[in-house]
Amino acid sequence: MTMPYLVSFHLGWLVGSVLLGFCMGWISVVQRGNGTSKVTARWLAALAAALVAASFAHVVPGRFGYWLDLGLIMFACYLVGCTIGAWLRDRVVARSMRAG
Repeated sequence: MTMPYLVSFHLGWLVGSVLLGFCMGWISVVQRGNGTSKVTARWLAALAAALVAASFAHVVPGRFGYWLDLGLIMFACYLVGCTIGAWLRDRVVARSMRAG
């Protein structure tokens, strides 16, 4: 399956992923805790890289490969939305702090 097909067929779901990510980025509170350990972060990065590599290499055939591709592109759209939402909220809060 090609990505243009996924994008054209599932455009509504992808836009929904971006909007959900935007909302989560906007309303999320900055965490002041320890967060994720470096070891866990490395394992998660390795897992994400392995999933992307499996998608590009078409290792997973059929329906499960289609779901893998769709899940990865929806997750990427969600992360883009989160980034934009958090960035815009930071800009709005910074502007209101300067004004007040």
